[in-house]
Amino acid sequence: MLNKIFIMGRLTRDPELRRTQSGTAVTSFSLAVDRDFKSQSGEKETDFIDVVAWRSTAEFVAKYFTKGRMAVVEGRLQIRDWKDKDGNNRRSAEVVADNIYFGDSKRDGAGSYDSAPAYGASYGAPAGGYAAPMGGSAFAEIDEEDGDLPF
Repeated sequence: MLNKIFIMGRLTRDPELRRTQSGTAVTSFSLAVDRDFKSQSGEKETDFIDVVAWRSTAEFVAKYFTKGRMAVVEGRLQIRDWKDKDGNNRRSAEVVADNIYFGDSKRDGAGSYDSAPAYGASYGAPAGGYAAPMGGSAFAEIDEEDGDLPF
């Protein structure tokens, strides 16, 4: 069985870091995700998707993401059944984040990535996964005189 989801959108509010009674970090937030197509009226629609992050991923989100920032979330879809204050059965869906990546570049006046770690370096992104460069260029100059290409 497979339960894997990738979503990309903008945070609808600043994430708040909380802790469970046992001290485990948890952060909940919502992403505004535009649909790829327009409705019959010709307007793009947006879905608001709830996301929850735990432990070091929660701390990472709370430290480096704010309302309006673009985020890419990799995780799994979870359906929760619960009872409201009137005793009615309710059901809600949320994405439980495994990894969260920056989805945009640094905006003017919106903090600095210079102090932000590359996500893959400190927070367990999969091997070969994306890690944002830490300043400088990750590209190497190719000598045009060399006629042999490496592929």
